[in-house]
Amino acid sequence: MAWLAVTVELEATAADALSEALLAEGAQSVAIDTERSGPCSVTALLAENADPAALFGAAAKQSGFETIPPFKVAQVTDEDWVRCSQAQFGPVAVGSRLWIVPSWCEPPSGAHTIVRLDPGLAFGTGAHPSTRLALEFLEESLRGGERVLDYGCGSGILAIAAAKLGAASVDAVDLDPAAVEATTANARRNGVSVGATLAGALGGAVYDLVISNILLQPLIVLGPLLAARVAPEGRIALAGILESQAGELEAAYRPWFPLRTAGTRDGWALLAGVRA
Repeated sequence: MAWLAVTVELEATAADALSEALLAEGAQSVAIDTERSGPCSVTALLAENADPAALFGAAAKQSGFETIPPFKVAQVTDEDWVRCSQAQFGPVAVGSRLWIVPSWCEPPSGAHTIVRLDPGLAFGTGAHPSTRLALEFLEESLRGGERVLDYGCGSGILAIAAAKLGAASVDAVDLDPAAVEATTANARRNGVSVGATLAGALGGAVYDLVISNILLQPLIVLGPLLAARVAPEGRIALAGILESQAGELEAAYRPWFPLRTAGTRDGWALLAGVRA
């Protein structure tokens, strides 16, 4: 299958926001090359019939650009993209207990809790600061036996990590059927049980922890729904926002939770709270 690889060079401080916006606008995958000094390279993988100018225009507007940055378009095959991905990604340590390890890498010596996840055509692997914050929250806070909901599961990385870290039950929800399929397949490869489903099919269960790593506006819209899923004395963790957006999210969730900033990384933030 052929894809369009659209590449733009820009300052590293703007790369994360643009990459998130590109994914929100329909890019199948985004890779950031940070191995060189000066401007970094952001490459988005689009469907062959996509309109790069329209998608980049919408993403640039969403991430604060006044004009569309100049970009280059090339056609690539699945094999080319996977080969490029393998060159960029290696094992990622999360706290003291957890490692995210691509299938072509050997786990580091002494690594016990391992999530095997490859950078596929549609989803990331935990290298993004926002995903790292969510993984670090799970690694620090899960002690075993919890009921966990991952809302907006993507590849299933958070749901799988929660299961590996000892959660008693894990559900994962997404609006995209491809994300549900990817989560189910990745959970099976990791030997864990995750109840992956579309958002409309989620039952009425409540959870000890609800975690969601998406974007600011969807998190605000989902406030009543996510709050209703948290059991009394349960926790919520919300990521996918910039540090500058933390106050807006805290205000939006004030009717249900006193949120606090539980972690920051490279300009991104994770907010967490406990239901009274």
